Amino acid sequence: MERVKIAVSPEIQVGGSLFTPEQFALVGSLAEAGASIEMTPFGQLYIELAADRLDDIRSELQRAELQVLPAGFATKGLIACHFCKGAEEAGLEVARELNRSIAGVSTPTPVKVGYAGCALGTSEPLLKDIGVVKMRDTFDIYVGGQPKGLKVAFALPLMSGVESAQVGPAVRSIVDYYAANAKGKEKFRKFVERVSLDTLREQVRETFQ
Repeated sequence: MERVKIAVSPEIQVGGSLFTPEQFALVGSLAEAGASIEMTPFGQLYIELAADRLDDIRSELQRAELQVLPAGFATKGLIACHFCKGAEEAGLEVARELNRSIAGVSTPTPVKVGYAGCALGTSEPLLKDIGVVKMRDTFDIYVGGQPKGLKVAFALPLMSGVESAQVGPAVRSIVDYYAANAKGKEKFRKFVERVSLDTLREQVRETFQ
């Protein structure tokens, strides 16, 4: 029987990745007997299940206000801070819209997008493939963070002064360009170095026209 793995996460909210007891109970009840449920470093639960149960299980989880995404080669759900400065000041709605724009898009390798509601950067956005940081009333976008291996690297500044309505389309344009132009399973950092920051900036600017 064909099997699939899904990633389940709560909505982006003040306080971080918070599951309710009822949501945890639901996830456990939908898993098959003897199955393992993995908690990933980016706040998702990985569940493996029979493919013919996928649609029904997805519907139940979504009714419980849980996000269901593919596991593996796709953009992960947004890795956000805890919005400690408050929902409005830290840009909670912008973060939610950004998550809707990018989560679950098929990519040559998994892509992690980070969001921080202020310059403290508690979600470590500069160690993500794409990082967004709120700076007062606008946003800065960084690309190419590499947190693992012997060549750890901070993300490079791509654009600053991005308006709130432009954040989701800007990041989605970067993800789409990577998906369309990567060479095989080229990692995102290598892709950024090959195509150049100027090329990515031009791709983003085209979405603003």
